Amino acid sequence: MTTRLQPIARVGAPYSGPSLAGSADVWCDMVLSRRRDEPVVQVALADCAEPDRARLTAPRPSLCGVSLDRPRIMGVLNVTPDSFSDGGDHATLKTAVTRARQMADEADIIDIGGESTRPGASEVPIDEEIRRTARVIAAIREAGITTPISIDTRKARVAEAALDAGADMVNDVAAFTFDPELADLVAERDVPVCLMHAQGQPETMQDDPRYDDVLFEVMDFLEDRIAFAQSRGIARERIVTDPGIGFGKTLEHNVTLLRNLSLLHDLGLPILLGVSRKRFIGSIGQAADAKDRMAGSLAVALHGIQHGAQILRVHDTYETRQAIRLQQAMMEREQSSG
Repeated sequence: MTTRLQPIARVGAPYSGPSLAGSADVWCDMVLSRRRDEPVVQVALADCAEPDRARLTAPRPSLCGVSLDRPRIMGVLNVTPDSFSDGGDHATLKTAVTRARQMADEADIIDIGGESTRPGASEVPIDEEIRRTARVIAAIREAGITTPISIDTRKARVAEAALDAGADMVNDVAAFTFDPELADLVAERDVPVCLMHAQGQPETMQDDPRYDDVLFEVMDFLEDRIAFAQSRGIARERIVTDPGIGFGKTLEHNVTLLRNLSLLHDLGLPILLGVSRKRFIGSIGQAADAKDRMAGSLAVALHGIQHGAQILRVHDTYETRQAIRLQQAMMEREQSSG
């Protein structure tokens, strides 16, 4: 039976344990040992086996040249007419490049998507998705914007066109289950990839999502997809994980995953958290309109940082950058005067 180790993330003084996943400000000295259908046991990190300690504490590799010892922002740039919160806002080349220029001062990575994967969304034809994304990426590079770019797609041909146009990594919400050939492309180009958990397809994923144990099932899925990626030649240090908040999950599932976000460190890979403006934030925060969910989005993003999440995928890049600066000032490890 699989045992999962969940580090208990801590911030602030006294700093009495090793860094969590190489973080400059988040540390850990205790873990929760979890097994399916058994009581959770708290143990000292020092009493864990050396490979387990290393998996939980080792610094994560840089992403697109960006170190992950502190929280990083991935700015969302949807060039679609129907995305749930910003559909149509950046659908023209001019508005997309203008927004990318703004993000370049606020975000560490820009994530460009040409197909909405919101609940109920229909699949976009490959040629149309390429038309929407590749030209925008090329225009961003022609404008002299050098910020790393991620292509948010499930499809190998779309990713190939994006990488040719100047993208640096792939963000696959289907974790290679929609188009396994995408894994071969990622391996061939030797670029980073984010693998996200989702239950079902966007058209139907929110109809009636069910889990026996959402924590274990998300972890098992991600571990399986990581193994698949490695079997296709993708280096482990090129992989990022995402629990897929809002993708085939009820409000209760989302909250359970967020409360236990640090469990993902047991995979030994960087964690990307994408919660910006999502429906559960509106449900809890009583904000029906997605664009009114910035405050709630910031609250969950800061929670993610305290659990050691390395990358925050957000729409409101300026506000998130400001919030992180303030949080980091409060969390910063005090230097000894001795």
